[in-house]
Amino acid sequence: MDRPSDHPAERVLLLAPTSKDAAAGEVLLRREGLGCIICRDLDVLCEEARHGAAVVVVPEEAILLDRAGRVAGLMADQPPWSDLPLLVLTAAGPGSRRSMIVLQTVGHATLIRRPLQRSAFVSAVASALRDRRRQYRMRDLLLERENQAARLEEADRRKDEFLAMLAHELRNPLAAIVGAVGLALAPRAAQFIPDSLDVIRRQSNTLSRLVSDLLDVARVSRGKLELRREIVDASAVARQAARSVKAIADRKRQTLTVDAPVEPLYVDADPTRLEQIVGNLLNNAAKYTEQEGRISLTVVREGYEAVIRVEDDGVGITPEMLPRIFDLFAQVDQSLARTEGGLGIGLTLVKRLVEMHGGTIEATSEVGHGSVFTVRLRLHAGPDAASAEATAQRTTTARRVLIIDDNVDSARLMGLFLETLGHQVRVSNDGTSAADAARDFTPEVILLDIGLPDLDGYEVARLLRREPLCARSLIVAVTGYADESSMTRGWDAGFDHYFAKPVDLEVLASLIEQLP
Repeated sequence: MDRPSDHPAERVLLLAPTSKDAAAGEVLLRREGLGCIICRDLDVLCEEARHGAAVVVVPEEAILLDRAGRVAGLMADQPPWSDLPLLVLTAAGPGSRRSMIVLQTVGHATLIRRPLQRSAFVSAVASALRDRRRQYRMRDLLLERENQAARLEEADRRKDEFLAMLAHELRNPLAAIVGAVGLALAPRAAQFIPDSLDVIRRQSNTLSRLVSDLLDVARVSRGKLELRREIVDASAVARQAARSVKAIADRKRQTLTVDAPVEPLYVDADPTRLEQIVGNLLNNAAKYTEQEGRISLTVVREGYEAVIRVEDDGVGITPEMLPRIFDLFAQVDQSLARTEGGLGIGLTLVKRLVEMHGGTIEATSEVGHGSVFTVRLRLHAGPDAASAEATAQRTTTARRVLIIDDNVDSARLMGLFLETLGHQVRVSNDGTSAADAARDFTPEVILLDIGLPDLDGYEVARLLRREPLCARSLIVAVTGYADESSMTRGWDAGFDHYFAKPVDLEVLASLIEQLP
């Protein structure tokens, strides 16, 4: 058999009454640039047709003598999109009784008189091919629509699962906070207030981290997240990240060890994002490590790279799951993950942040023996001497801080925190009074919300920048509007820094301390 094409829409199957007729039919088709597959009997033809066919050509006697009904079965078994062209070669002519029996047997067919006439035969095959190609294009279109519908259904299912999981993750810390507040306010419950505050602090941090990760994943996915890179000591950032998650490890009586060199390992990185990378890896290790397990954080120099390694002796990752561990919404052990919370987005965010820094991350694991996550970042020569000296000479100085926020509780609590650090604080709850307060108070630092009741934060920032006494003030946005366009408007209005609520008060205090 000659195989002119593997594409079903080009496969012409020819069963001729004699080998001479087969050779003649093949010659006629080849002269017109058409190939065909010569089949010696009906069994071979039906087998070839199961692999796809554009046109089937058979003599009428093959159908009349086909007691098994193979041709009729072949035509009847076609899928809904298929109308397989069947050309029947008839010696008696289209109007003969034999031809009528053929049509009654197979349903429909094109009858071609033999001996074959070149023009009639080639024209019938070419016409059938054109029709068949349209059918296959329609089949491909239907398949694509089915696949698209399946993908949409799968996406819809995953969206519903994600929303259900998100609702669960939000309700859990909220329930704990509501319970802690209720306990603290209960009569004769003064002794429980410290524990209640600790619960509120921990659960608030969980909520804050959850919301931040969600927003960051969305920004990274849309290419909207920008790094604020500077030359930082990777060891110092890693140690800070370890301190931030130590309380989580302590609650599970896990041992968290940090091995980082005293001498700095400088990298060109966004310090906030680098701490987020290490913090997420440590959080993940704590989540998937049992009570009293061990977690280690190591920072070393390897050639021209700073290598940050987080290792645990937890549940480990199966070989099937390991290649997908950085995929969105992937979680190793659903039952354990559910007890510890999380949406399966932490490692996705880590990988994308590492790649934005030009680094790499890899994971190795053995089920029941823990996991190792290794981040590699290119080393930097370090800051120049003048910059290092200026940093070393920074001292804590009392500053005049103006807080402008219409959320009275938020403004008051932030003010109380800054006053405990020795700063002078004044609070305004709207934009109009803020301008008067600024002229009277001459603040060195202005913490400004965006969503104010009269003038919005952008207008207030522009107004204050025009005031000579505030022209050199540090103006910091502290707001729930943390999308890229809001931040761009903030920079244009004159903000020096932009923090999303809830702001880390330690970070805010550190920023104020760095004022010259």
